[in-house]
Amino acid sequence: MKRIGKIIVCSVLSASMAFSLLSPVIVTKAATEYKSDTKTHAQIFNGKADQYSGKTVILHSNDVHGQIDGYAYIAELEDDFEEAGAEVITVDAGDYSQGSPNVSYSKGANAITMMNAAGYEIATLGNHEFDYGYSQLKKNMKKAKFKVLCADVLKKGKTICDPSYVYDTKSGVKIGFFGMETPETKTKTNPKQIKGLTFYNNTDGKTELFDCGEKVVSSLKKKDADIIIGLVHLGVDDESMGDGHRSIDLYDNVTGIDMLIDGHSHSVMTEGPSGEPIQSTGTKFANIGVVVIDDAKKQISDHYLVSTDGLDKDEAVEQKAQKIIDKIDDAYGEIIAESNVVFASEKSENRCYETNTGNLVTDAMMWQALKDKGSLKVAPENVIAIINGGTLRAGLNKGDVTKKDIQTILPFGNTMYVVYVKGSSLLEVLEASTFMISDSMGGYPQTKGIKFTIDQTKEYDQGEPYPDSTYYKPASIQRIKIKSVNGKKFKKNNTYAILTTDFNAAGGDTYYVLKKSKNKFDTGLLIDEIVSDYIETELKGKLTAKKYKNPRGDVKQITE
Repeated sequence: MKRIGKIIVCSVLSASMAFSLLSPVIVTKAATEYKSDTKTHAQIFNGKADQYSGKTVILHSNDVHGQIDGYAYIAELEDDFEEAGAEVITVDAGDYSQGSPNVSYSKGANAITMMNAAGYEIATLGNHEFDYGYSQLKKNMKKAKFKVLCADVLKKGKTICDPSYVYDTKSGVKIGFFGMETPETKTKTNPKQIKGLTFYNNTDGKTELFDCGEKVVSSLKKKDADIIIGLVHLGVDDESMGDGHRSIDLYDNVTGIDMLIDGHSHSVMTEGPSGEPIQSTGTKFANIGVVVIDDAKKQISDHYLVSTDGLDKDEAVEQKAQKIIDKIDDAYGEIIAESNVVFASEKSENRCYETNTGNLVTDAMMWQALKDKGSLKVAPENVIAIINGGTLRAGLNKGDVTKKDIQTILPFGNTMYVVYVKGSSLLEVLEASTFMISDSMGGYPQTKGIKFTIDQTKEYDQGEPYPDSTYYKPASIQRIKIKSVNGKKFKKNNTYAILTTDFNAAGGDTYYVLKKSKNKFDTGLLIDEIVSDYIETELKGKLTAKKYKNPRGDVKQITE
C-alpha cells in the first residue's frame, strides 16, 4: 500500500456550489451522451497474482466535491492493482476542496488530508480550489504530499504551479503529465479571490489556451516523454464551445496528446463524441477511472471506468474520513427545524427555474435586511434579493433539518452584500443571467421582491464580452420584462438595493453589472447563518407545505 509522501511542486493553491421535486416550467436541452465503458471489479481481476505484471495503471478521480468517504474506494483499488502486479499512479482532475461541509469547514484542507491518506501522486486545480482565496490555496497546497500541476494560470507572468511533470515508472516508461484549469474560473469563483491571477483564454480571437497546450506538450516531448496525459479541468459542456475551452477543443487543436483526464462538467465518459481519448468519472466518486499502460510497448492499452457500487474500502482511509465526518457532524449536527416538504436540489431545478429552495434563501436574506432598515438607503419597497442558482448546491428532505443541512445547501461561506443599482442595470443583470437556461450554467437568478418574465422564444442579443469574463453583455434587453417590484411599478431610473452574495457582488457568473456599482457594502453576515437564523427565529423551526410546497410564482418563463 502506498501511503507515502511525495515532493510538493505547487507554489500555491487558492466560494460559491439533493432531491428532485418540482415539475419543470421549461424544457431544458438534454445533456449530450458520451460513450462510457464501465467494468465491474470482477471483470477487471481474474484472480491471478501477476495479472497486471508489466502494466502501469493510472487511477483517476474528478469533481469529488467533498465526498471524502470515497477516497477509501480508490485507496483499496490501488492495493488490488498492486497486488495483481501493476505499478499504480493515482491522479485527480480538480474540484476536490469544495462542495460539502466535510471540506468547506476547513476551507479545503480536509480534502488535501484525505488525498494524502489515499496516496495521490498528481492533481490539477479545479475552479473551486480557488473559492477560499489565493492565500488559502497556498496554505492548503503546502500540506499536499502530491504534485499539483497547472499550466494556464499565472501570477506576475509565472505559472502558479509547475505546468508539467514526467513520471518515471519502475519499468522505464516516461509518462508526461500536464495540468490545465478552465478559464471559466474567472466568473465561477468570486473575482475578489483571484485578483492578480491571469487565466489563459480563447476570447476575442485569441488562442491562448491552445498555445499554452502546444507549449506544455512540446516541453514534455523534449523531456522524452513516451506518453502524454493531460489532467484538465475543462469539461465538455456545449456552453463552453463558443470560446473553445472544452477538453474536446483542446484535444482537437493540440497535437501529441495521448489521453485527457477531464473534470468540470461532471460527465461520465470514456471518449469524446468523435472518439477523442477523453475520460471523466462523473462526480463524487460515482466511478473511478482506469488507464492501463503496457510497459513494454510504452502505450496505453486500455481505459475504462469502474463503478464504486459494491467496491470494498480501505479500512484505514475510511476511518480517517469518518473522523472528519464525525467532527463536522458535531459542529453542525444541531437540529434547528422540521420540514414537511422536499426542497429542490437538482441543477436542472435551481439553475433553470424558480424553486422553493431559492425562495427559502431569498426570503431569509430579505428578512435579515429589513430587520435593520436603518442600514439601507432606499425604502423597503425598493429592496430585492437575488442569488445565482449555482450557489444552491443541495436541497432538503422531509424530516429533521440541521445546520449542516443548511450549510450543505450553501457550502461556500458567502456573505450578504447590499449593492445599489438603477433599474436599467437591474434589467441588464436579469437579461445577462438568463442568456441561456441550462443546468450547466450557474447564473440563473433566484429572487425575492420582483416579478418578471423571461421570454425564451427570443434570441439573446449578444454584445461585447464583459471584462475578464467568459460571458457577454446584452446589446439590448430582449428577453426580460419586469412586471413589478414588491408590488410597485418598476422604473428604470429608480435606485434599487440588491441583496446578493459577495460572489455576485464581485461580478461572479453573469453579474458583472453588480461589480461596476460603486455603491455597495458587505454586511459580513454569512448567508447560511442568515438562513438558519431565519428558520429558527422567524419560522419557529417549521418549514411547512403551506409556505414552501411550491415556488411562489414570481417568474414566468415563456418557451413557445
